[in-house]
Amino acid sequence: MKNFVLDQPIAQYIHEHTTHPDALLEQLAIETREATGDEASMQISASQGRLLTMLTQFVNPAVVVELGTFTGYSSLCLARGLSGGHLYCYDVSDEWTAIAKRYWEAAGVADRITLTLGPATETLPALDAQVDLAFVDADKEGYPAYYELLMERLRPGGLIMVDNTLWTGYVVDPARNDATTVAMREFNDMVMEDPRVTTTILPISDGLTLIRKN
Repeated sequence: MKNFVLDQPIAQYIHEHTTHPDALLEQLAIETREATGDEASMQISASQGRLLTMLTQFVNPAVVVELGTFTGYSSLCLARGLSGGHLYCYDVSDEWTAIAKRYWEAAGVADRITLTLGPATETLPALDAQVDLAFVDADKEGYPAYYELLMERLRPGGLIMVDNTLWTGYVVDPARNDATTVAMREFNDMVMEDPRVTTTILPISDGLTLIRKN
């Protein structure tokens, strides 16, 4: 159970009262831990995965963008929420996304997903489509650039979901001034001050920001 900002008893209670992942997602989580070691912390939590699927179902998007695919847990959750739409995934690792592709096939959603490898600042501009929904879970220092690229393509009323925005709670710790923590604070401030959007931060796992384009 991945949780960084809630008291453990509350986090455990939420986990126990959230629909649990199926066997395929459980197996993906296990394989990710075995294959990536400490890097497995980059995978979203089961409760986040459930939320991603539900939000995708609520929005009913035609075009979804994911920046940061890793081994595919979040993309699988997004794709399962689609009803006729398409998911465009962007990542830099052929090794990790090879795991993702196997699980997309096993889940029967591979035909709903297009994967592009390379830095998103270089590859995303080629996407000539209006975006309805986006999920960002990539390098934190790149968040402002990714945000602007998505905002250019996001339809009015569209939703961007951004992971790790509480950064293990470090965003409110004055003793933490490493580059990533500072980058997350600056990103959160930037979004809050952007008149183009309405935003809120959910204290789920490591913090998930929902940003709706006005």
